[in-house]
Amino acid sequence: MILPIVAYGAPVLRKVAQDIAPEYPDLQKFIEDMWETMYASSGVGLAAPQVGKDIRIFVIDSAQIFEHQEEDEKDEYPDAPGFKKVFINAHIVSLEGDEWPYNEGCLSIPKIREDVFRPETVTISYLDENLQPHTDTFNGITARIIQHEYDHIEGKLFIDYLKPLKKKMLQGKLNDISKGKIKVDYKMTFAK
Repeated sequence: MILPIVAYGAPVLRKVAQDIAPEYPDLQKFIEDMWETMYASSGVGLAAPQVGKDIRIFVIDSAQIFEHQEEDEKDEYPDAPGFKKVFINAHIVSLEGDEWPYNEGCLSIPKIREDVFRPETVTISYLDENLQPHTDTFNGITARIIQHEYDHIEGKLFIDYLKPLKKKMLQGKLNDISKGKIKVDYKMTFAK
Protein backbone atom coordinates (compact mmCIF):
# COMPACT_ATOMS: atom_id res chain seq x y z
CA MET A 1 0.00 0.00 0.00
CA ILE A 2 1.32 3.44 -0.91
CA LEU A 3 1.46 5.63 2.18
CA PRO A 4 1.16 9.42 2.10
CA ILE A 5 4.42 11.30 2.59
CA VAL A 6 4.41 13.73 5.52
CA ALA A 7 5.27 17.26 4.41
CA TYR A 8 7.67 19.71 6.00
CA GLY A 9 6.09 21.34 9.05
CA ALA A 10 4.67 18.14 10.56
CA PRO A 11 5.92 17.63 14.16
CA VAL A 12 6.81 13.95 13.54
CA LEU A 13 9.66 15.10 11.27
CA ARG A 14 11.32 16.82 14.24
CA LYS A 15 11.00 13.99 16.78
CA VAL A 16 13.80 11.61 17.65
CA ALA A 17 12.35 8.24 16.65
CA GLN A 18 12.12 5.31 19.06
CA ASP A 19 13.72 1.88 18.69
CA ILE A 20 11.17 -0.83 17.99
CA ALA A 21 10.73 -4.19 19.69
CA PRO A 22 10.98 -7.43 17.66
CA GLU A 23 7.25 -7.98 18.12
CA TYR A 24 6.35 -4.65 16.47
CA PRO A 25 2.94 -5.32 14.85
CA ASP A 26 2.88 -5.98 11.10
CA LEU A 27 6.55 -5.01 10.68
CA GLN A 28 7.03 -6.87 7.38
CA LYS A 29 3.89 -5.27 5.91
CA PHE A 30 5.08 -1.83 7.01
CA ILE A 31 8.48 -2.41 5.36
CA GLU A 32 6.77 -3.53 2.13
CA ASP A 33 4.61 -0.40 2.25
CA MET A 34 7.70 1.76 2.73
CA TRP A 35 9.38 0.22 -0.34
CA GLU A 36 6.22 0.67 -2.40
CA THR A 37 5.83 4.27 -1.22
CA MET A 38 9.47 5.12 -1.90
CA TYR A 39 9.40 3.73 -5.45
CA ALA A 40 6.00 5.30 -6.23
CA SER A 41 7.43 8.67 -5.12
CA SER A 42 10.66 8.24 -7.15
CA GLY A 43 12.74 8.33 -3.98
CA VAL A 44 16.03 6.60 -3.20
CA GLY A 45 15.41 6.49 0.54
CA LEU A 46 12.49 6.78 2.94
CA ALA A 47 12.36 6.96 6.73
CA ALA A 48 9.41 6.01 8.95
CA PRO A 49 8.87 9.59 10.20
CA GLN A 50 8.22 10.59 6.58
CA VAL A 51 5.14 8.36 6.63
CA GLY A 52 4.04 9.52 10.08
CA LYS A 53 5.67 6.89 12.33
CA ASP A 54 8.20 7.95 14.96
CA ILE A 55 10.10 4.65 14.84
CA ARG A 56 13.70 3.92 13.81
CA ILE A 57 13.23 2.34 10.38
CA PHE A 58 14.44 3.52 7.01
CA VAL A 59 14.95 1.96 3.59
CA ILE A 60 17.45 2.94 0.90
CA ASP A 61 18.11 1.92 -2.70
CA SER A 62 21.18 3.72 -4.02
CA ALA A 63 21.27 1.43 -7.08
CA GLN A 64 18.59 3.64 -8.62
CA ILE A 65 21.03 6.56 -8.79
CA PHE A 66 23.59 4.46 -10.63
CA GLU A 67 20.98 3.12 -13.06
CA HIS A 68 20.31 6.68 -14.23
CA GLN A 69 23.95 7.78 -14.57
CA GLU A 70 26.11 7.79 -17.67
CA GLU A 71 28.73 5.01 -17.73
CA ASP A 72 31.65 7.42 -17.18
CA GLU A 73 29.93 8.97 -14.11
CA LYS A 74 29.61 5.59 -12.36
CA ASP A 75 33.38 5.41 -11.85
CA GLU A 76 33.26 8.55 -9.67
CA TYR A 77 31.71 6.67 -6.74
CA PRO A 78 33.24 3.70 -4.91
CA ASP A 79 29.84 2.19 -4.03
CA ALA A 80 28.63 1.50 -7.61
CA PRO A 81 26.34 -0.28 -8.45
CA GLY A 82 24.69 0.67 -5.12
CA PHE A 83 22.81 -1.10 -2.34
CA LYS A 84 19.21 -1.83 -1.42
CA LYS A 85 18.76 -2.24 2.35
CA VAL A 86 16.40 -1.97 5.30
CA PHE A 87 17.75 -0.37 8.49
CA ILE A 88 15.91 -1.00 11.77
CA ASN A 89 16.97 0.56 15.10
CA ALA A 90 19.98 2.06 13.35
CA HIS A 91 22.67 3.93 15.25
CA ILE A 92 25.71 5.54 13.61
CA VAL A 93 28.98 4.21 15.01
CA SER A 94 31.29 6.61 13.16
CA LEU A 95 31.55 9.13 10.34
CA GLU A 96 34.89 9.38 8.55
CA GLY A 97 36.59 10.92 5.56
CA ASP A 98 36.41 14.31 3.93
CA GLU A 99 33.09 16.08 3.71
CA TRP A 100 31.92 16.48 0.12
CA PRO A 101 28.98 18.33 -1.43
CA TYR A 102 26.03 16.74 -3.21
CA ASN A 103 22.77 18.28 -4.32
CA GLU A 104 20.19 16.71 -1.99
CA GLY A 105 16.43 16.76 -2.04
CA CYS A 106 13.75 15.19 0.15
CA LEU A 107 10.30 13.76 -0.49
CA SER A 108 9.03 15.68 2.57
CA ILE A 109 10.46 18.95 1.22
CA PRO A 110 9.52 18.76 -2.48
CA LYS A 111 10.95 21.03 -5.15
CA ILE A 112 13.86 22.20 -3.00
CA ARG A 113 17.35 20.88 -3.69
CA GLU A 114 20.55 22.21 -2.14
CA ASP A 115 24.18 21.21 -1.82
CA VAL A 116 24.87 19.53 1.52
CA PHE A 117 28.32 18.54 2.80
CA ARG A 118 28.56 15.11 4.44
CA PRO A 119 31.46 12.78 5.35
CA GLU A 120 32.51 10.17 2.77
CA THR A 121 32.05 7.12 4.99
CA VAL A 122 29.52 5.98 7.58
CA THR A 123 29.72 2.95 9.89
CA ILE A 124 26.31 2.03 11.23
CA SER A 125 24.86 -0.69 13.45
CA TYR A 126 21.33 -1.86 12.62
CA LEU A 127 18.95 -4.77 12.30
CA ASP A 128 17.93 -5.97 8.85
CA GLU A 129 14.36 -6.85 7.83
CA ASN A 130 14.80 -10.28 9.49
CA LEU A 131 15.91 -8.55 12.71
CA GLN A 132 19.47 -9.83 12.30
CA PRO A 133 22.13 -7.47 13.71
CA HIS A 134 24.80 -5.90 11.48
CA THR A 135 27.53 -3.31 11.73
CA ASP A 136 28.58 -2.22 8.24
CA THR A 137 30.59 0.55 6.64
CA PHE A 138 29.29 2.33 3.54
CA ASN A 139 30.80 5.04 1.39
CA GLY A 140 29.99 7.24 -1.60
CA ILE A 141 26.38 7.92 -2.59
CA THR A 142 25.14 5.08 -0.38
CA ALA A 143 26.78 6.64 2.70
CA ARG A 144 25.13 9.96 1.84
CA ILE A 145 21.65 8.44 1.49
CA ILE A 146 22.10 6.55 4.77
CA GLN A 147 23.15 9.77 6.55
CA HIS A 148 20.18 11.66 5.07
CA GLU A 149 17.67 8.98 6.12
CA TYR A 150 19.37 8.55 9.50
CA ASP A 151 18.89 12.27 10.08
CA HIS A 152 15.14 11.71 9.66
CA ILE A 153 15.06 9.25 12.56
CA GLU A 154 17.01 11.80 14.61
CA GLY A 155 14.49 14.58 13.89
CA LYS A 156 16.83 16.40 11.52
CA LEU A 157 16.30 17.58 7.91
CA PHE A 158 18.80 18.29 5.14
CA ILE A 159 17.90 21.99 5.24
CA ASP A 160 19.34 22.11 8.78
CA TYR A 161 22.81 21.93 7.16
CA LEU A 162 22.27 25.10 5.13
CA LYS A 163 23.78 28.43 6.09
CA PRO A 164 21.28 30.73 7.89
CA LEU A 165 21.03 33.16 4.96
CA LYS A 166 20.29 30.35 2.48
CA LYS A 167 17.67 28.90 4.80
CA LYS A 168 16.10 32.33 5.23
CA MET A 169 15.91 32.70 1.44
CA LEU A 170 14.03 29.38 1.26
CA GLN A 171 11.60 30.23 4.08
CA GLY A 172 8.78 31.28 1.73
CA LYS A 173 8.97 27.97 -0.16
CA LEU A 174 9.14 26.04 3.11
CA ASN A 175 6.05 27.87 4.40
CA ASP A 176 4.19 27.03 1.17
CA ILE A 177 5.10 23.35 1.58
CA SER A 178 3.90 23.28 5.21
CA LYS A 179 0.58 24.89 4.15
CA GLY A 180 0.03 22.45 1.29
CA LYS A 181 0.50 25.09 -1.39
CA ILE A 182 2.51 22.76 -3.59
CA LYS A 183 1.74 20.18 -6.25
CA VAL A 184 3.58 16.87 -6.36
CA ASP A 185 2.94 13.64 -8.22
CA TYR A 186 2.73 11.51 -5.07
CA LYS A 187 0.43 11.40 -2.03
CA MET A 188 1.27 13.90 0.71
CA THR A 189 -0.20 14.92 4.04
CA PHE A 190 0.30 18.39 5.42
CA ALA A 191 0.52 19.76 8.95
CA LYS A 192 -2.68 21.36 10.17
